[in-house]
Amino acid sequence: MSIRPFRDIKRRKTKEINVGKVKVGGNNPISVQSMTNTLTTDLKATIKQINEIHSEGADIVRVSCPDESSSKSLKEIIKHVDVPIVADIHFHYKRAIEAAESGASCLRINPGNIGSKEKIKEVIKAAKDNNCSIRVGVNAGSLEKDILEKFKEPCPEALVESALRNIKILEDEDFENLKISVKSSDVFLSIEAYRQLSKVSDYPLHLGITEAGGFISGSVKSSIGLGSLLLDGIGDTIRISLSDDPVKEVKIGNEILKSLNLRERGVRIISCPSCARQGFQVIETVKLLEEKLSHIKTPITLSVIGCVVNGPGEAAMTDVGITGGKKGNNMLYLSGVQSKKITTKEMIEKVVSEVEKKATELENN
Repeated sequence: MSIRPFRDIKRRKTKEINVGKVKVGGNNPISVQSMTNTLTTDLKATIKQINEIHSEGADIVRVSCPDESSSKSLKEIIKHVDVPIVADIHFHYKRAIEAAESGASCLRINPGNIGSKEKIKEVIKAAKDNNCSIRVGVNAGSLEKDILEKFKEPCPEALVESALRNIKILEDEDFENLKISVKSSDVFLSIEAYRQLSKVSDYPLHLGITEAGGFISGSVKSSIGLGSLLLDGIGDTIRISLSDDPVKEVKIGNEILKSLNLRERGVRIISCPSCARQGFQVIETVKLLEEKLSHIKTPITLSVIGCVVNGPGEAAMTDVGITGGKKGNNMLYLSGVQSKKITTKEMIEKVVSEVEKKATELENN
């Protein structure tokens, strides 16, 4: 059971590309990405982190390849993970070739800083030979010198010009298996750059507010920036950039998409902030339920409301609901209908059981 959205987002139509087994663009679901922060040459730590990121719901994982040993480590890493790997490459064209030959599904490069035309041709040939897509990654902090001189400072027009220049480099070599990003740490600059780019290019767009900051500030900035673009139908894959555990990036990314009805994954909890009317400790209950239900990937809605002011109404629109009552007697709702009263003491266990039961039921249908 789900609440009917007030409005449906009409997504901008883009070309479809493959990032390994994940299709990006076209009519495909918006994918969520994150990036490892381990030393790539530390195989055990990198494999562990990739699998944790994937388990949390990432569709694609990026890995930095700053040197030859890192790019060649991908070959072993890829044997132990089940998610497409994007190799993050800067400056040295050989790292891109090595990463493609090691099994990377995508190369994140900026063709303008790879070097001569001949070097770019070699990277493109390696991408073609290994069925590897490319992300043209434009960043406000590393624009080409002549573009900066022209525009005097990073601005939306500068980012778009850089993106179009780099796209042309690839298109001139008959390569179109690509996606684009035009990132900045400034929310307004990023939004306008993506809006302008979406009007002149139909390649899939990778959204992000780069170097967004710590967990709270970065999540807020990313939610505003990406949310604004997604509401406009712009964006085919997203990454939340936080100075924190990459797993948290995936959590926030999925929550942004779930809040816009662009993705359904796991339990969506609708809960009140609590007040003096609450029949049980709502805040602690929600924290416990989030933890105990984190393993569920099936889309399910759960309402946790402390009193009868909004509780019955919210429960009527969710798969499972709990509404606080007097003296610890709370009402359990199943599929929007009153089921039975349960005590606060047994509430967590009972709600978890009902959500798990509902998940199994939906999976089998």
